[in-house]
Amino acid sequence: MKAVVLVGGFGTRLRPLTFTRPKQMLPIVDRPMIERVVGVLGRHGVTDAVLSLGYRPDAFIDAYPDGRCAGVDLHYAVEPEPLDTAGAVGFAAASAGIDDTFIVVNGDVLTDLDVAELWDFHHSCGAEGTIALTPVDDPSRYGVVPIDDDGRVTAFVEKPAPGTAPTNWINAGTYVLEPSVLERIPKGRKVSIERETFPGMVADGTLFALHSDAYWVDAGTPNTYVEVQLDLIDGKRGTDEVAVDPTASIHPTAVVDHSVVMAGVRIGEHAIIRDSVVLPGARLDPRVLVDGSVIGAAARVGEGAVLSGMTVIGDGYEVRAAAHLDGARLPEAG
Repeated sequence: MKAVVLVGGFGTRLRPLTFTRPKQMLPIVDRPMIERVVGVLGRHGVTDAVLSLGYRPDAFIDAYPDGRCAGVDLHYAVEPEPLDTAGAVGFAAASAGIDDTFIVVNGDVLTDLDVAELWDFHHSCGAEGTIALTPVDDPSRYGVVPIDDDGRVTAFVEKPAPGTAPTNWINAGTYVLEPSVLERIPKGRKVSIERETFPGMVADGTLFALHSDAYWVDAGTPNTYVEVQLDLIDGKRGTDEVAVDPTASIHPTAVVDHSVVMAGVRIGEHAIIRDSVVLPGARLDPRVLVDGSVIGAAARVGEGAVLSGMTVIGDGYEVRAAAHLDGARLPEAG
């Protein structure tokens, strides 16, 4: 199996963490997000993955110079300009010479979806394209996908107004596509797979979908970036992962409560870290309180500072002593 992994976005929702790198290169507990995404594909039989790159492509190329990631062979397709979702799929598939059934995944979705099951369902239906669906409480932020009893998609409603969605089953960002789909994607301009390609397939009756209750989180916001990591240390995706890296230095009087503390972090006396994520090499001075927030790599939080309300501190940024930040994003510009 071959897959196209969409990783070309600017990661604007995760700024300032993404001022310095693409969001898929942000660490999730102990490894970059992209390794977890590609690793799941590999476990379900994918042997080759095409990374559809746009923003800071060198971050991926430098990280995997031998063209291997999580046991999967990589091909790099660097867009000359942003082409939107379908345009990116078409460009990447052409770059890698894909001419058979293939998989597409969004590179910021962490899921335990059974890709092989989706692949088999796709072929059993004789579909041109098949979408994995996941249930959510608020479908207004997503593409909503009602289906009939055979799994055929009857509509594709992108981000409906609150309270108007025909179902709470949404596009989970994993697709199985036939190469004929590539012929539906005009070249040389931006094309949205959700707003243009899929609705055209619905009109032709060739798009199917499969419900899945598997673990699924779009990790593209600060809240969900923290959520997926706390889920891992809580064992919601299998065995509990290690929350505090063994190379972190934590003062005996400091308290780390339900948080991820990565490699090389230093935490001073009487500091409290709660429901938060601290990236590698950050330094938290004495009597700091970090509650429900993210501290970037090599950042420093000055003595007595209080950070709450999903404050996000970018890589290398210094928070002054005794600062009180609630929901802040610092720095504000890259």
